[in-house]
Amino acid sequence: MSKRILIIDDEVSIQASLAGILQDEGFTPLCASSAEEGIELLEEEQVDLVLLDIWMGKNMDGMTALEKIKERFPVPVIMISGHGTIETAVQATRKGAFDFIEKPLSYDKIILAINNGLRFAQLEQENLLLRENSRKPTTLTGKTAVIKALRTQIERVAPSDAWVLIRGAHGTGKEIVAQSIHQLSQSHNKPMVEVNCAAIPEELIESELFGHEKGSFTGAHTSKRGKFDQADGGILFLDEIGDMSLKTQAKILRILQEQKFERVGGHKTISVNVRVLAATNKNLEEEIERGNFRADLFWRLNVVPIQVPLLRERLEDIPLLVQELAQGLAAKGMGQKEFTDGAFQTLMSHSWPGNVRELRNFVERLIIMCPDPVISEKEIHLFLTPGTTGETTHDQSGLLPYLAADFREAKKSFERHYLQLKLNENEGNISQTAEQIGLERSHLHKKLKSLYIIAES
Repeated sequence: MSKRILIIDDEVSIQASLAGILQDEGFTPLCASSAEEGIELLEEEQVDLVLLDIWMGKNMDGMTALEKIKERFPVPVIMISGHGTIETAVQATRKGAFDFIEKPLSYDKIILAINNGLRFAQLEQENLLLRENSRKPTTLTGKTAVIKALRTQIERVAPSDAWVLIRGAHGTGKEIVAQSIHQLSQSHNKPMVEVNCAAIPEELIESELFGHEKGSFTGAHTSKRGKFDQADGGILFLDEIGDMSLKTQAKILRILQEQKFERVGGHKTISVNVRVLAATNKNLEEEIERGNFRADLFWRLNVVPIQVPLLRERLEDIPLLVQELAQGLAAKGMGQKEFTDGAFQTLMSHSWPGNVRELRNFVERLIIMCPDPVISEKEIHLFLTPGTTGETTHDQSGLLPYLAADFREAKKSFERHYLQLKLNENEGNISQTAEQIGLERSHLHKKLKSLYIIAES
């Protein structure tokens, strides 16, 4: 796909000359006759680089436009001037310009500057992607047969352009599977655009996916590019696709088939080339029977189905998972902890209905609450939810974690234990948990942070 270069210049002859040069070099030129028009185009279109004239006769000059562009858009800007001075060039560079070219324009200088700017932007994007990936797990930990089979499936499908439907219960690691596919795909050097279909209100999901035009609804003060637009040439990950309304499913199906759409409130047709990964914890065949999910959308997404196993189907992986989780928490300054063989055996005897997510939360709780550097089966029994292992033999067993503490610490321990349990029941959803236990969401969020159940944001 050719790179899109925006030319912002109030001289039509300069626009035409630059557009011809860019087309000859295989670029796609876009033209604007004012800074205001150029900024509107940036809001509406995917632009890879901007050529911006400093001296324009309308309301906004090039320097002001440069500031506004750099504030809002991650795109390199090359300034063009017919009255260039060293002072002007220095000022433009300080405001974020990538390069400065004087008129009359030299063909070679323009192409060199553009290629350098595009290379710089690509390096910045790759560095950003590396930073993002460093914060997200992208490998599947384990050595059981089911995990080895899952890795093999990922390695086979990732290099292709095939669409993938990732299925599995809450907390099994569907997002990690998607990240692994992205890492091994041909689009690994571009960000994977993620959409949590369950987290976006129904009235906003169309705007989130397709974008909207300025003034298309109350609060739409500017135009906005949607997730499909942002994922052009790369991967779009639709998480919890089963929670999407039938109305939105119908619109998505058309876009998936045609790879074309219009923004909310707009009439311009936008074409994209997007590979889709979708994930769901629901049985979509049953949802189709109930009339909650479109069969034609299911068959469009279900090109390559991948099933992520439950944690209880690979209990032998728990020691490796726990060690990895403990190392990650130690790197965050929570202290280095070791687990005895007995501790691992006790963890492997638990059913883990919340899967790896529940295990992660439990390991974090252990590391925060246990003062000793070595964690044994005794600590595991103390902090596992009473009654979950089938080993509770005394009416006071549920009080064991609190009996050794003073009242304040016992109260805090109980709150932490209670809120962690309720959070697990609601699969990590703070809003649902707040509603269930009768607290304001903001108050619960502060409480969870104060008890170190969730990290500071």
